[in-house]
Amino acid sequence: MEMMLWLILSLIIFQRIGELILAARNRKWMLEQGAKEWGSSHYYLFILLHALFFLSVIAEYTWTSFTFQPIFYPALFLFVVLQGMRVWCISTLGKRWNTRILVLPDEKPINRGLYKYIKHPNYVIVFFELMVIPVLFHAYATALVFPFLHLMVLTVRIPEEEKALRERV
Repeated sequence: MEMMLWLILSLIIFQRIGELILAARNRKWMLEQGAKEWGSSHYYLFILLHALFFLSVIAEYTWTSFTFQPIFYPALFLFVVLQGMRVWCISTLGKRWNTRILVLPDEKPINRGLYKYIKHPNYVIVFFELMVIPVLFHAYATALVFPFLHLMVLTVRIPEEEKALRERV
């Protein structure tokens, strides 16, 4: 079981690194298309939040005794569902998906996929991931603290994103 948990955590971390690479590639493409970047001064908060999140999961898992609990399977199922929704968001936005705020001139916001039903679906997904991932590793303190830290960062991020969408280049 322990080896499987380390494998799951490694896959999640590699997935996130892959997403950062994809975001960098998409950012380059968008800037070449004339996009304007907003809110870069707070971007480090996302990087810091997610780096500390994974360190917290690892520390809590390592420093506490792990005993298998039946909550693992529902949490794993919910995590898989959230990953499907995450992929749906990324594929809906295509080259416009990013971890930064970039707006192409004169382009209307995407209003399909999950974006048709929820204004900021990726942020909602991440909120729940920050609860569910730690539960897989019995990192319950992490599961309580990091979703709320995420909400605190969003109090800066979402107004900046909304401003960028309103003022489009």
